[in-house]
Amino acid sequence: MSGPAPRAGRYRRPLPPIGRYALRVAAVAAALGLWQLLTSLDVDLWLRFSQFPTVTDVARTFADRLSGADYWTDLTDSLTRIVTGFLLAALLGVAAGVLVARSRLAEDLLGPLLEVVRPIPAIALVPVAILLFPSNEQGIVFITFTAAFFPVLVSTRHSVRALTPVWEEAVLTMGAGRWRILGSVVLPGALPGIFGGLSVGIGVSWICVISAEMISGQYGVGYRTWQDYTIVNYPGVFVGMVTIGVLGWLTSTSVELSGRRLTRWLPRTSYLPGTRPAAPRTLAHARPAPAAVRTGRPSDTKESRDEHLV
Repeated sequence: MSGPAPRAGRYRRPLPPIGRYALRVAAVAAALGLWQLLTSLDVDLWLRFSQFPTVTDVARTFADRLSGADYWTDLTDSLTRIVTGFLLAALLGVAAGVLVARSRLAEDLLGPLLEVVRPIPAIALVPVAILLFPSNEQGIVFITFTAAFFPVLVSTRHSVRALTPVWEEAVLTMGAGRWRILGSVVLPGALPGIFGGLSVGIGVSWICVISAEMISGQYGVGYRTWQDYTIVNYPGVFVGMVTIGVLGWLTSTSVELSGRRLTRWLPRTSYLPGTRPAAPRTLAHARPAPAAVRTGRPSDTKESRDEHLV
């Protein structure tokens, strides 16, 4: 007996790219519309939306900030701190991760120290940065560096240790040295995991740099947001929050696109949830010929299968 026929409509076709972008824009517009509705009506149902500024108030303040020089100065300072600290963390984190994963001596010397420091939140190091560095600017870069360093380090270490030993053995049989193995096997094989750590690191860096700017910064998006809060300028606070979100999205997207670019040799999955796998294209009039006709002799299924396995 044959099983029940598949229910109609079980699979759906994926949306075209323009449809997906339209859906994303519609979702953001719906969220903004709900925000405007709740705040304009002063809804107080456990959550006190009457204390929130409306979307129009935030947009008006945002337009005023864009026309001033302070906003762009804050933007430049925050981006400079993020880029400097993140690049240092990327270079040193990858180097330390590879070293700890490949060298037992390095693991014994650096491993305990790194594992003790890693659980300490980067923002808790603000007093250390104030005491250690002669300027607030260098201290904020240090906080940003520390926030991104450990995600990159841990991700790199696990990625290198998870590599298949056969790859390295194959290169060794061809007479490759240590540096050749590092450049042709270790780093390319660990790249997907490395960029996973970089994606996490850039997000944590934004959290910590904003917090550091609020505590000890001079200029910057976090500093300006805290100043708006102290003078009870809530639309300005939301302008800072929106700016932080957009900057974080742009930087994390840049890291992700760079990772896809550098790992374009990896196989990509085309599976989408709820879609039917595409069947291979064949000509309607083409039919496979029997094995006896193709080879001129009777087919031997078992022998063919054994030869294929060999």
